[in-house]
Amino acid sequence: MDITTVFDKNLATYNKRYRYIVNKGSTRSSKTYSQLQLLFLIAEYSQEAKIISVVSESMPHLKKGCIRDFREILQKERKWSAKNWNATDKIYKVNKSIIEFFSADNPAKVHGPSRNILYINECINIEYEVFRQLAIRTTETIFLDCNPCFEFWLDEKVLSGSDAMLIHSTYRDNEYLTAAQVKEIESNRNDKDWWLVYGQGLTGSLRGAIITNWDIVKQMPETYKKRWIGIDFGFTNDPTAIVDMRLHDGELWIDELLYDKGYDNMMIAGVLDAHNIPHDLPVIADSAEPKSISEIRAKGWRIEPAQKGKDSIGTGISILNRYRKHITQRSVNIINEYRNYRWQTDINGEPTNRPIDRYNHSVDAQRYVCLNKLMERDCGLSYGIIAPPISRRGGSTP
Repeated sequence: MDITTVFDKNLATYNKRYRYIVNKGSTRSSKTYSQLQLLFLIAEYSQEAKIISVVSESMPHLKKGCIRDFREILQKERKWSAKNWNATDKIYKVNKSIIEFFSADNPAKVHGPSRNILYINECINIEYEVFRQLAIRTTETIFLDCNPCFEFWLDEKVLSGSDAMLIHSTYRDNEYLTAAQVKEIESNRNDKDWWLVYGQGLTGSLRGAIITNWDIVKQMPETYKKRWIGIDFGFTNDPTAIVDMRLHDGELWIDELLYDKGYDNMMIAGVLDAHNIPHDLPVIADSAEPKSISEIRAKGWRIEPAQKGKDSIGTGISILNRYRKHITQRSVNIINEYRNYRWQTDINGEPTNRPIDRYNHSVDAQRYVCLNKLMERDCGLSYGIIAPPISRRGGSTP
């Protein structure tokens, strides 16, 4: 098994029988991967039957994260067995033990039976009461990890105790990153806030979050007043983002249809077909890609370019923030962008009214819809924006 320094630290800490093992660190430090490797080995070599629970904020987040990594780990070791995997209940059997995966938004699981070992992935996105209910039902070790965007209950409620061990890690602790990956991470050194959290793995303050007034819901409404599709084109370096936006009871409901690299125009049209998007539904796309718009229109879609103008970024954001927004829980990339898209800061660390050019692909797709369909063009109003007041968490997040 290919292991990193982070794995070694977690194993040593587990053998010392700490109650809480907390992994804080940068992006790509192997926190999640290493803990899943360790949990599998604990289950494999245990003489007793153990129940190990892996928990994250939503099932889509688990599927794209821990479950995918867990399967990859076992497949690399040629230990994955389809007959041991219960795809319905998301439970994998390892000898006498089981490793179960469930989401924190499942009350029956959170308030359900006890377990031996608990692992909460990205615990920064979990409410304290959820953690407490899970913890009191855990008889042995509790693993937690996060990118420390800001201080939260983990610092006060867990790390302050003598039975907790903090393992700090950065991408430099992951010996298996390629030179290209390291170069990509280190290219962000000039973004001080980002580098503090995602480069150095240190606690930030998430100052100046841009998108406000939103929450996470299970699904889109079946009835609605208006509906549009937004597209932000990408290909090699940036993902193509496609969003489904519906206006219902004066609020926006938003669902992620695509967020991935390598999609050409015919593949984008295929995604719209796969999601049964009606051909007469308005599709608004980045006006900087007229050829792409033309090719998708030729496939029968009612697609139009975004009507950009002076300060179209600020205007679009301002319109988007006027609405209460409900994001489906499967839209993990939209959620991640909402949590990380923020204002640039000045030399004093204060937010400006200029957004960073990062975590904005799905946001751009939403802006295009706002510019074409939700802006009151004839009322003479200006939607120029000012950086919002700073709160400890930098804005409204779930």
